[in-house]
Amino acid sequence: MTNSISPINFAGLTPELVLDAVESSGRRCDGRLLALNSYENRVYQLGMEEGPPLIAKFYRPLRWSDAAILEEHAFVQELAAQEIPVVPALATADGASLRHFQGYRFALFARQGGRAPETGDAATLEWLGRFIARIHAVGAVRAYRERPGLNPENFGVGPRQWLLQHDFVPPDLRAAYASISQQALDGVQRCYQRAGELPLLRLHGDCHLGNVLWLESGPQAGPHFVDFDDSRMGPGIQDLWMLLSGSRSEMQGQLADILAGYEDFFDFEPRQLYLIEALRTLRLLHYSAWLAQRWDDAAFPLAFPWFNTQRYWQDRILELREQVALMDEPPLWPV
Repeated sequence: MTNSISPINFAGLTPELVLDAVESSGRRCDGRLLALNSYENRVYQLGMEEGPPLIAKFYRPLRWSDAAILEEHAFVQELAAQEIPVVPALATADGASLRHFQGYRFALFARQGGRAPETGDAATLEWLGRFIARIHAVGAVRAYRERPGLNPENFGVGPRQWLLQHDFVPPDLRAAYASISQQALDGVQRCYQRAGELPLLRLHGDCHLGNVLWLESGPQAGPHFVDFDDSRMGPGIQDLWMLLSGSRSEMQGQLADILAGYEDFFDFEPRQLYLIEALRTLRLLHYSAWLAQRWDDAAFPLAFPWFNTQRYWQDRILELREQVALMDEPPLWPV
């Protein structure tokens, strides 16, 4: 589980401090600063006196150790060295990619343009599948040592326990939430038992369409994978299921297109299909705890005003009931 925010929080991260931090790396900003849409960390686009704009990511205090951040940076650099379209952190002459300034940790990245890919197109999905397979082929070479895994304990049991130990679920819904969330975890366990032992890889970890930028033309045409901040060890299907949407038959077609490209570069174990709804369930449990644990961050009540209302928890109870049923259905394809 992630930690709550540090006493050194984002309140002191003023525009002046951001500019000073970036200039401490030896680069000169031209004063243009644009805050980008990010809540876990703080991310800014900065104009440079020389060259194109850069992206500065200021890491949430206490979430990752320095070693865990550097492990992710090294993985992305491995991918870039294999000509996989990712955006690695920019390193100094001595190879340092994580920088420190007045109690904050930050990294600089090249700005990557593009739009969300069109997942209704079979060729696009196949293209995505090929590059995700190449990410996984590199991810399978070695294991993370500093980052926790994506598993039922870290993404389900821990978040549920934290929520029930704190005053977020309304008293009149607490028993219902406790019951259905436990049923959901029991369903997750059954899915993992059906899947059996699976190889674990270094993953992107949060491979939804918002973290894939698509360029239509030019030498860099195609997908570009950004924001490996949630990279962990886990089953490969984690980087595929978030690309699926719609009815069961629509998801079957989308998965077929993705795997048509994926299996050109990496083997897909069909037993992973048992985990799709289990991983979706874990993401739902983790997301509620993620919001709750960051509620002291002033940006969260502003950005998520619907959280922690009576309606929010009623909807989560209904959502988990649906997931309990879905986890007992057959996988998208026979295994």
